[in-house]
Amino acid sequence: MNWLTDFVKPKLNSLVNRKDPPSDLWTKCGCGERMLYVSDLKENLHVCSYCDQHMYIDFESRFKQLFDDEKFELIEIPIENNDPLKFKDLKKYTDRLKDAQQKTKQKDAAHVATGQIGGTTICIFLLDFKFMGGSMGQYVGEAFKIGCQKAVELNCPFISIASSGGARMQEGLVSLMQLPKTVAACNLLDQNKIPFISILTHPTTGGVSASFAMLGDIIIAEKGSMIGFAGKRVIEKTINEQLPEDFQTAEYLLEHGMIDIVVHRKELRETLSKVLSFLKK
Repeated sequence: MNWLTDFVKPKLNSLVNRKDPPSDLWTKCGCGERMLYVSDLKENLHVCSYCDQHMYIDFESRFKQLFDDEKFELIEIPIENNDPLKFKDLKKYTDRLKDAQQKTKQKDAAHVATGQIGGTTICIFLLDFKFMGGSMGQYVGEAFKIGCQKAVELNCPFISIASSGGARMQEGLVSLMQLPKTVAACNLLDQNKIPFISILTHPTTGGVSASFAMLGDIIIAEKGSMIGFAGKRVIEKTINEQLPEDFQTAEYLLEHGMIDIVVHRKELRETLSKVLSFLKK
């Protein structure tokens, strides 16, 4: 037996020719310092087990986490995406929509579902950041209105889960008109004595934070979420002052009385169950 050819050479070849693991098996933590196995991340509700950062979670995983027995029914939104302004920058808006739909396998950023949380029937409206940054166009505004109408029809509490960069610039004024439209839908809930719980996740900014997201009867934010209207640097340049390091974080807003509860994602379902139980009484 020649140990150089039979043992050493195969070992060297295995080291040199070692293939990298498939990219779908691991991902980077939001802080960029750790590599995380995707399977472990999913089991941990997409929260980094090292720095506890709450990372992006898709709408289906979110619904399964919150609804009893992971059972829910999606509500169809009977409106088609269109291009009211025939908008074009580097690409046509219609092409951007098609690209986002192919990438995410979703019709748009908004999803509405009904089910139960802690035995209480509930209607949830959710914005998925993966679809064009969860931006709010006419489809999203219509979905929010339909979700509110469904809650009134079922006489059940309404929950919105926001994760958005704000209004969808490609729809211009049509997008901005979704702000008063969603506010009117919130008024519909109020008129019918329907409890409205708003959940703010990372990030919740722009026109979404300036409309329905901050109008909940109870406002809950996930730990560490960035919440605000304009960006921190824009505000600093406008007022010519240095803002606190934790400015626009969920914890900062709680301290200054703008939200009611800051909760870890693992405790969100239990917190909602307690809040809903209190509201029923």
